[in-house]
Amino acid sequence: MNRVHLKTYGCQMNERDSEAVAAMLRARGYRIVAREDDCDILLLNTCSVRDAAEQKAIGKAGNVLARKKKNPDFVLGILGCMAQNRGASLLDQLPDVDLIVGTQKFHQVPGYLDNLRAARDAGVPLGHTIVDLAEEAGSQNTIRDHELADHQVGAFVSIQQGCNMDCSFCIVPKTRGDERSRPMDDIAAECRGLAARGVKEVTLLGQIVTSYGRRDYVHTDGVSPFVQLLERVHAIEGIERIRFTSPHPRGFKQDLVEAYGRLPKLCGYVHLPMQSGSNRILRAMNRPYTRERYREIVDALRTARPDMYFSTDVIVGFPGETDADFAETRELFEACNYDMAYVFKYSIRSGTPAAGMEGQVSEEQKEARNQILLEVLRRNSERRNATLVGTVEEVLVEGADKTGLRYTGRTRGNRVCVFEADSRLIGSMVPLRITRASVSTLYGELVLAGVGDGAAGVPA
Repeated sequence: MNRVHLKTYGCQMNERDSEAVAAMLRARGYRIVAREDDCDILLLNTCSVRDAAEQKAIGKAGNVLARKKKNPDFVLGILGCMAQNRGASLLDQLPDVDLIVGTQKFHQVPGYLDNLRAARDAGVPLGHTIVDLAEEAGSQNTIRDHELADHQVGAFVSIQQGCNMDCSFCIVPKTRGDERSRPMDDIAAECRGLAARGVKEVTLLGQIVTSYGRRDYVHTDGVSPFVQLLERVHAIEGIERIRFTSPHPRGFKQDLVEAYGRLPKLCGYVHLPMQSGSNRILRAMNRPYTRERYREIVDALRTARPDMYFSTDVIVGFPGETDADFAETRELFEACNYDMAYVFKYSIRSGTPAAGMEGQVSEEQKEARNQILLEVLRRNSERRNATLVGTVEEVLVEGADKTGLRYTGRTRGNRVCVFEADSRLIGSMVPLRITRASVSTLYGELVLAGVGDGAAGVPA
């Protein structure tokens, strides 16, 4: 009973947590299997951002539990945000779950599985579900191990956990706890280790990544701890690109804006959550900035890096949102000319202030507003991508595409590219002449060295 499959729901931080758990399990002697049907132990790492995400995971767990009736030794564990949010109450719906582990206890999973295996090997059923949701000092420092695939060129690095922002719509402070940052030296060492293993691009992760270290390190000559960390990672030989997510607009002070002009490895791509373009709704959301300040940040970043690419998060249908409020959101959304956006219809999350607010918006209005912004986004992305046709972009070759016939990589602006190449180029930065563009993908041909302005594909 040592074959484990991890299924992850939700954000990049959840993906990173799952990867760290997989690495810890492998070090303990467990086998990580790619197919769910091949496992003895299934771990669901869950999301709680919206109720639909929780219901999806609960439905999956319910279906899987039928497997236990045929094989009582089969183990099902629920990890992460939903486990933290619902805790032992999950047993009302899923009484046969073996393990419920919260967001500060991922590193305890190998030990708990060892206990389950030992009990069953001895023929003594444990007799109860293991539930661990407790806070643990220093738990943010345990997400450091990596389970890298062959020739993997990019990796996530967790630098900060938790959130103190208390946005009125968000359950993350409950599921992830208070803000906690990892030591800068540990993060730099982790990035050096990744570079030694062939990783070229790192994405720094945190619930509010730009708040990194604000309680642990001092500003030096006006430079925040987060920008100090960017400088440390930038200096690491072998790391060629740096990204980060998810920031908060209040973190974009002058030092961070200027970093885009002086740190070449910091990619010209920013995920900048807007949430709403209405100052009235922003106040109701408890978002401490205005539409005017948000636009100033966007303009400052485009001044520092004229070719900057932007993505954002927007919530439509927040309680009390009127047609006039939404019109302001649409206006700002169009003005910022996003390349990518995650547009969400407001979802009630019990336990948050917004859940009890008056003026809940109908599903029909939410859907209509959602479609309007998605259409604006489609036009923006199509227009921006069309301007790239004929240009040469630096692309980091990641590997074969889904067809296995061509290769894929990303530009510094985080645009997906598809092209013919050779497997020897995986992990290389290559010049790619863009020949065609869709809304979400660029297609191109490698520019061969020494051919002048010519371009050609490299046979696979």
